[in-house]
Amino acid sequence: MALIKKKIMIGFGCGILLCIFAFNPDNEIIEKMTPYLLSFSNEDISCYAESSTLRESMTLDIEAPINEIIADDRNIFFHETSCFGKEGIVMTSRQACAIESAAMMNPTMKVHLFVLSNVNYSSETKKIIHILTNYKNVVIHRIFMKEYVKNTPLQDWWESGVLRSSRWPKSHMSDILRYLTLWKFGGIYLDLDVVVITSLEKLYNFAGAEDWEDVAAGVIGFSTTGLGRKIADACLRDLKKNFRGNVWGNNGPGVITRTLQKLCATKYARDMTSARCHGFTVYPPSVFYPIHYKMWKQYFDIDNKNETLKAIEKASAIHVWNKLSQSTIIEIGSEVPYAVIANKYCPKIYNNCGKTF
Repeated sequence: MALIKKKIMIGFGCGILLCIFAFNPDNEIIEKMTPYLLSFSNEDISCYAESSTLRESMTLDIEAPINEIIADDRNIFFHETSCFGKEGIVMTSRQACAIESAAMMNPTMKVHLFVLSNVNYSSETKKIIHILTNYKNVVIHRIFMKEYVKNTPLQDWWESGVLRSSRWPKSHMSDILRYLTLWKFGGIYLDLDVVVITSLEKLYNFAGAEDWEDVAAGVIGFSTTGLGRKIADACLRDLKKNFRGNVWGNNGPGVITRTLQKLCATKYARDMTSARCHGFTVYPPSVFYPIHYKMWKQYFDIDNKNETLKAIEKASAIHVWNKLSQSTIIEIGSEVPYAVIANKYCPKIYNNCGKTF
């Protein structure tokens, strides 16, 4: 029955794509919508309900307990919210690149990777993890949601089973975790498809605009006290009040955008100045999203390499839009912009990931 339901949902998603293409054959619309529509298929989220009492012995010795994390503005967090099966936890070289770049460019900051799946690491991922943990500031943690939400503003809300209403539970779990983690510990949250290309060590209480209207949630920083704490509280309140499982971006970028609209008393990101926002900074698209998602292919286009590399010169980090770009293969040694960037900012991963990146 589950298999039949899955096939029906995938067929439904493909049908919608065909209708969109028939009435508006715009390749950018197809590229934007495809990964989201096909996400209607059932996702395994069984690991979200697991307890630490069920912890298996199949872990790496580099994993550290959550209670060892110190609330500090000098934390950087990544989350892997997939539940893996017998094959073990799988991390791609591009995800690992994001982590290495953060560690390499921010040596005085602690870089944390949270994983939810309570299984061993796949053999390839073990190699990747050991490369990453050669950086002394990289730490891996396995978290269990039952314990992680305890004594937080989200405990009762989470225990009500709210995530069961989501069509994209893995994505919405990532949304929940980024705000909850920053509320608990402070610091900076980064998506696993963000490559850091300058130091973030002096950035506090900030987010980035994806365009001049909307604030994005792929790079966010909250301080542990004062303004950062106030915004973290407000984000959790908004998440509880406005969570919608049937709207892709409502619980990630929607949360920070709505929160800042209230704080800054203005609707659009372009008007969210530090003065209006009481000291909170909304950086322009050039800082974290210099290449818009509609133009994601620029990272893979060798003909316009110089143009693309010029566009990211003033960026602190770049979002490479993995949801759209993940199936585009890069051969090691290629001169496409993404390869050039990876070779410079995540060299250990890039040069030890086989024939393709």
